Amino acid sequence: MPLTPSSAAGIEIWFTTDGDPSAEPLLMVMGLGTQHLGWDDDLVALFVASGFFVIRPDNRDVGLSTKPDVGDIKALELIIAALSGTPVEAPYLLSDMAADAVAVLDHLGLGSAHVVGASMGGMIVQAMAIEHPDRVRSLTSIMSTTGDPTVGQPDAAVLPILLGPPPTSREEAVARGVEVARAIGSPGLVDEDLAREKAGRAWDRCAYPQGTGHQLLAITASPPRTEGLGRVTVPTLVVHGDADPLVTVSGGRATAEAVPGAELRIIAGMGHDVPRPHWASLVDDISALAARAGAPAAG
Repeated sequence: MPLTPSSAAGIEIWFTTDGDPSAEPLLMVMGLGTQHLGWDDDLVALFVASGFFVIRPDNRDVGLSTKPDVGDIKALELIIAALSGTPVEAPYLLSDMAADAVAVLDHLGLGSAHVVGASMGGMIVQAMAIEHPDRVRSLTSIMSTTGDPTVGQPDAAVLPILLGPPPTSREEAVARGVEVARAIGSPGLVDEDLAREKAGRAWDRCAYPQGTGHQLLAITASPPRTEGLGRVTVPTLVVHGDADPLVTVSGGRATAEAVPGAELRIIAGMGHDVPRPHWASLVDDISALAARAGAPAAG
């Protein structure tokens, strides 16, 4: 799929689509440093079979989308400063990434869509629902949080793995992909062969490790969304694993508490991933949510 102009000057977003364009549109937004490949093709096929037209973008700074020229910033130093409460200026924020997603809908001629986001992608679709409410038919936030620093914080044990030096070769990228999957994935359900294959595919398609730091800075520099989530009126589903060590389950609980009428699904034994055994129930839940949302208003 060709790049599509974003609402931000100079930013173009690559995306792919699956299914019948006349079906219910489902925009699926991936998380930190992860290309659209993070949504498994077999999972997407289940959504297509359930009546969705699935749209998967590469977020800015990852995959084939634009890598903004942010200059010679020291992202890690700024992230640490932001986490300590010091105001920092980031090259872009989650709001900008939400505008990118809206631009994809514009390009496809879609007035609105059901939106699903995982981890950082959950933060992005939350921002969409807050800042572009007329573009969102239903909201599903998976293993994400509100931006409130008192909830959803990672277990200390996983931080050294995630904040280690970025890979400089395909071999390092594949090894890191497996290491991260072991550290944050669902206990007993991590498919290491799949982790190797996806990390290799991502490296071959576009290796740009520094983009992860820029995206993490966008997360830490963006304001909390709790107040804004209180104004969200579309049907909302929050999904979280009780074994998630990266965005701990308090983040999901806080998200569901913030959105009036939101449904909360806490999945026993699920970590910071969506393993195959949970796909069928996820598709069923999102399909039911979309049905409750109904057709968009005319005009």
